[in-house]
Amino acid sequence: MITGGAGFIGSNYVHYVAQKYPDYDITVLDKLTYAGDLENIKSLDVEFIKGDIASAIEAGKAMKDADYVVNFAAETHVDKSINDPQSFVKSDVLGTQNLLELVRKYDVERYIQISTDEVYGSILEGSFKETDNIDPSSPYSASKAGGDLLVNAYYKTYGIPVIITRSSNNFGPRQFPEKLIPLFILKALHDEPLPVYGDGQNVRDWIYVEDNCAGVDTVLHKGKLGEVYNIGGGNEKNNMEITKLILEKLNKPETLIQHVQDRLGHDRRYSLDATKTKKLGWQPKWSFEDAMEKTVNWYRDNEKRLYPKTKTL
Repeated sequence: MITGGAGFIGSNYVHYVAQKYPDYDITVLDKLTYAGDLENIKSLDVEFIKGDIASAIEAGKAMKDADYVVNFAAETHVDKSINDPQSFVKSDVLGTQNLLELVRKYDVERYIQISTDEVYGSILEGSFKETDNIDPSSPYSASKAGGDLLVNAYYKTYGIPVIITRSSNNFGPRQFPEKLIPLFILKALHDEPLPVYGDGQNVRDWIYVEDNCAGVDTVLHKGKLGEVYNIGGGNEKNNMEITKLILEKLNKPETLIQHVQDRLGHDRRYSLDATKTKKLGWQPKWSFEDAMEKTVNWYRDNEKRLYPKTKTL
């Protein structure tokens, strides 16, 4: 069972699993909010159930025969969390708690909670290890941290088979164009201003979504229960570097860059130490340059379907 399987990372994981394990029966549960799109998985032979992870009936219908559960379903956009924290708590905290109860009920073999590097907060030097304290800065990262703490508590209290992965910033195909890379690609294609927060020097560790999917799969099959595993790409870039690279690849002028007021609580730098996951045999395969080239080309090819969605932001 893959929750959020019609969204960005979730749909890429559905494709990854369907290709790697053709004998697996895959059930996708997705609420189909603005960021979910059945177009993302329409070519695959999977069972789809429209439902909310916060609903015991809907989520239970999808989980009742599952051996493995991988929970990608979440509200994830920081800007939206600042304006509407409650919806993030409902999905990321209460939804997670509901899934954990169902894991107890249906005797699932393994439950993987997909989390984020943002739960650690900002780090100016070095990289976060799984043993570091969490210190979230936004309602989004706080809601994801709350979900993580529930997962840990259910492991300690009930002994259910759980593992948490925390990945760095994902990029690649099928991402709703509210995040930096797809939004800026689509805007640049239409010669629209690219709104860069503050001075543009906020640093993120970027990972191509396929590499994250491989990391999640490695943890699912080889990870130790009750543990946390970081999945980082090792590609630290600031927002201005990303912006200029997109403009360069699309042969657009840097005059499209527009500095805007910085986001509230904007973390300066994220960085993950993924040594623990690499010891399981995982390594990112994509170079940042090749992955960006593939990503830009995908959004160019799918521009007619995706560009109208930028108008809803």
